[in-house]
Amino acid sequence: MTVKTITITEDAYNLFKKLKGKDESFSELIKRIGSERKSDVNKIFGALSKYNVEDARKKAQEIRIKLDNDLKQRLR
Repeated sequence: MTVKTITITEDAYNLFKKLKGKDESFSELIKRIGSERKSDVNKIFGALSKYNVEDARKKAQEIRIKLDNDLKQRLR
């Protein structure tokens, strides 16, 4: 196994130290956090997959128009 040395601030080290399990290495912690983040992103895209892309685009455009109009009124 290849080992790499990284430099982090003391604040970052202390944060990782708090997040790390009692018998968990820093490498295991970093891999766990990385896999959890990927899982969260996959959950988001999975939740969005039930929506029609064209419908979502139209809805986003409607919301943008409403927000633009609201902003114009506030700036008057």
